[in-house]
Amino acid sequence: MSEFENNPQQDDEEEKSRIEEKLKRARETYPLISPIAAAFLGLIGGFFLYQFVGGALTLVIFGFDLESASVDGLRLMTMAGEILFILLPALLFARWIYGDVSDVISVKIPSWIEVVLFSVGIIVLMPLLQSYLYIQNFIIERLAANVEIINSIKTVFDSLNDMVEKTYGNLLAAHNIPEMILVVIAVSIVPAVCEEVMFRGYIQKSFQFKLKPFRAAFITAIFFSLYHFNPYGFFPLAALGLYLGFAAYLSESLVVPIVLHFLNNFGAVLLYFIVGNDELINSDVTNAEGMQSNIFIFVILIFLFTLVIFAIKKYYSKIRNA
Repeated sequence: MSEFENNPQQDDEEEKSRIEEKLKRARETYPLISPIAAAFLGLIGGFFLYQFVGGALTLVIFGFDLESASVDGLRLMTMAGEILFILLPALLFARWIYGDVSDVISVKIPSWIEVVLFSVGIIVLMPLLQSYLYIQNFIIERLAANVEIINSIKTVFDSLNDMVEKTYGNLLAAHNIPEMILVVIAVSIVPAVCEEVMFRGYIQKSFQFKLKPFRAAFITAIFFSLYHFNPYGFFPLAALGLYLGFAAYLSESLVVPIVLHFLNNFGAVLLYFIVGNDELINSDVTNAEGMQSNIFIFVILIFLFTLVIFAIKKYYSKIRNA
């Protein structure tokens, strides 16, 4: 063969070598900033965009009298805000800072056993956190009756909580099947996808590059709870966020926490449809007898949840040692 003749195999190898070299140089370039800084950029950017820019757009579109605004319009605006100001920034930050979105946002399909195990956990965790919320609020109520500073703090919390309840109550109220479907999409599906991509995907994985997995999930869970502006629900939401972070870390996929987030939100929506009151954010307490029963339920559910966590860890230990 003449030296001037083309060699397809050699051309392919040279092209492959050039691509690999290009990818190697790209890998050496990224991440553009520290992963810790990247995580806080997502937290600050997402918070500012969703709470302030999204809030301002809502006021521009619907005016200051939101009570008289179209409920369906507010639901659509809520979905648009989640997509534009939480999901989209997470994807753009991941692409800009890491070069490859899949470095921080993994959507590999988990096994059905993984989904079932973690789903059992969320089914136990939901009433567990509700029992905790009752116990917490009962104690706060008693302390507020005897300590002035706690009563002052409770007054502020009550006003914030009333605002949260009113907002969610308006979004959840539905009078027919199409409205119910829209509520499920707006409150259960869209937030599950958008918030998990941002929090358990971009933010937690960014922290995870520099911190131990538990610490990364814990910090992310704290900010996840703060993001929801629910004063009485701070600890339950943080616990929920930690469990979602645990699921994201072990499964190495956002699919599992997205499913769990959906189940948690859908459970609250379903409860609202059935009893007419969003028990997930209800802070009312009743009496000492209710307190005793909730303590008993809480202890039993803690035991069950511990068994579920043990089963999950045993499953992953088994498949990784196989």
